[in-house]
Amino acid sequence: MSKAVKDKERTEEHPALRLSLDLGPLILFFAINALYGIFVATAFFMVAIVIALITSRLLTGKFAKMPLVTAAFVIVFGGLTIYLQDETFIKIKPTVIYCLFAAILMGGLAVNRIFLQSVLGEVFELSGTGWRLLTYRWAGFFIFLALLNEAVWRSVSTDTWVSFKVFGLVPLTLIFAAMQAGLMQKHAKPTK
Repeated sequence: MSKAVKDKERTEEHPALRLSLDLGPLILFFAINALYGIFVATAFFMVAIVIALITSRLLTGKFAKMPLVTAAFVIVFGGLTIYLQDETFIKIKPTVIYCLFAAILMGGLAVNRIFLQSVLGEVFELSGTGWRLLTYRWAGFFIFLALLNEAVWRSVSTDTWVSFKVFGLVPLTLIFAAMQAGLMQKHAKPTK
């Protein structure tokens, strides 16, 4: 097998692996929170997300963009949570990340750059119109998630918020992604 083929295989990450690397730290966060509370869970979450990032890098030879940004925010907001002993920081982290993702997507469209294509372009081939529509939808969804996270963390207990983060936000995101199949099918570039 040639070096180019080996390198290509190394950079392609199986969707199940990506999902487990994304969900593993969240599930650990949920479990540790149930046993030891939010501050210990946040510390474990920070370590687990770094391990997941390193694992992904070792297996693929590169860092995926969105998990890298998410990890940076987990470390910053998690660090503030632990250092200041204030759980508000870990609770607003999803809001800040979702707002940032929405702003990046919409800002990209404003300057005629489709950042979603640079993240997902290796997996999907869509027309320009398809990428723009998908970008608008994801930006709107990220704003919805930011508002939803704000409403939930401000109105329920920390344990309930942690459960919502793991068993509410993740399934909502997966359902929303699945709902984009029609748009992606309609705007798929013909295969050669």
